[in-house]
Amino acid sequence: MTDGPGAAPDRSPSALDPALLELTLAEALATGGDFADVFAEERRTTAFGMEDDRLDRLQLAQERGVGVRVTVGSITGYAFADGWGEESFRSAARAARDVARGDGPTGQAVRLVAVETAAGERPRRPPERATIEERVALVARANSAARAAGSQVRQVTTRFQDLLQRVVIASSDGILAEDERRIVQLMVAVTAERGGVRQIGRRARGGQTGLELYETSTPEEVASEAAASAISMLDAIPAPAGPMPVIVSNGWGGVLFHEAVGHGLEGDHVERNSSVYVGKLGERVAAPIVTLLDDATIPLHRGSFRVDDEGVAAQRTALVVGGILEGYLTDRKSARALGLATSGNGRRQSFQKLPLPRMTNLVVEPGTSSPADILADTPSGLYVVSLGGGQVDTTSGQFVFSVTEGYLIEGGRLGPPVRGATLAGDSFSVLARVDAIGDDFALDPGLGTCGKQGQWVAVGVGQPTLRVSELIVGGTASGNGAASGGG
Repeated sequence: MTDGPGAAPDRSPSALDPALLELTLAEALATGGDFADVFAEERRTTAFGMEDDRLDRLQLAQERGVGVRVTVGSITGYAFADGWGEESFRSAARAARDVARGDGPTGQAVRLVAVETAAGERPRRPPERATIEERVALVARANSAARAAGSQVRQVTTRFQDLLQRVVIASSDGILAEDERRIVQLMVAVTAERGGVRQIGRRARGGQTGLELYETSTPEEVASEAAASAISMLDAIPAPAGPMPVIVSNGWGGVLFHEAVGHGLEGDHVERNSSVYVGKLGERVAAPIVTLLDDATIPLHRGSFRVDDEGVAAQRTALVVGGILEGYLTDRKSARALGLATSGNGRRQSFQKLPLPRMTNLVVEPGTSSPADILADTPSGLYVVSLGGGQVDTTSGQFVFSVTEGYLIEGGRLGPPVRGATLAGDSFSVLARVDAIGDDFALDPGLGTCGKQGQWVAVGVGQPTLRVSELIVGGTASGNGAASGGG
């Protein structure tokens, strides 16, 4: 793809002729399939960064393609092709039906009806209408602000990306749906050094919006926060180890529940009996103050959409309400296997992939406590601002996370920063031990990406400040730490 310095034209979503989609579905079912669907995608991405004060890695990409799925009983055939020409659609349909063949021709005709969805908010400054120079200016401003934070700043890396995705979904049960999704993201990583000790601070701002986001969350603010985090962590002491109370800050802290709880509620894990939540619907799985939702309808947030990648309208799905397990996250396949309605969580990385049940924006509902009171009521423990990589075994519920920014709690106040901390536990324990939830709900800053079975999709999290009465903290301090209940 080529992209000149001028602004790109504003275009409405690329419409496909419904007759072509109906023909494709008929072709897919020509040998007697039970169900078929078409996922057509157009994607445009711009990405670049700045390192050592130089612009680098400018990437401009555009692709179009279509995937066709055919199912016969438990057998699924899937094929994809580049382009939106008629032969791309029909060849993908033929290849998919060759894998999932029924008992013979059905002559099934499909008549598509457009799905009505709420109109999404449109950005005031769509990034594809801005010049490359305008977008490059954002990373340059962030770079300058980070380097101005002080002599301890050694390295600054900034990255910017904008994505425009248009999808058209059609299925043999008559669904025709379209969606347009935009994502922008500005990331800043700052390395600070003092006395041979190096620490990294990271911050980002993004969402399904336009460049107007950076009028309120300016590149300078993002960079200054990253630099301040890196510099403060130079004073970090080794993290203590042992069981202790853990306060998780609002916003990005919600990734704890995304990993520790959310994956176990995805329908494919439940279908395969590889989740600790199998057979638990209607049972207590958390403290009564915990309500956990998956919400694809949050305006402009990273994990949101109008329809999922199977054409099902976006939903706000109650998972845990007052501590009781109320639902799972399903796509068409897992919903059918579990005898449930689909929750609109069928998602895929691209037209080259089959949909899977995935989270969108996983949120913990706010409580009534003030964050200051929660902290003051905690004599010792660990205060977590940011979590890094995490892993969970959905079968056992066991999880582990790295803490990228955390502080000791001493006498109900924040103490020194710590380094090398990890959190470990199991899904049921973390939910059962939530004993205080704040009133300061916030969404993450818009940088979440979740991987599953080799597919990556944009996700969001949100929560208020909350306290878990006891989690296992792994640390590097010798002996019992100041906040530790054990060695």
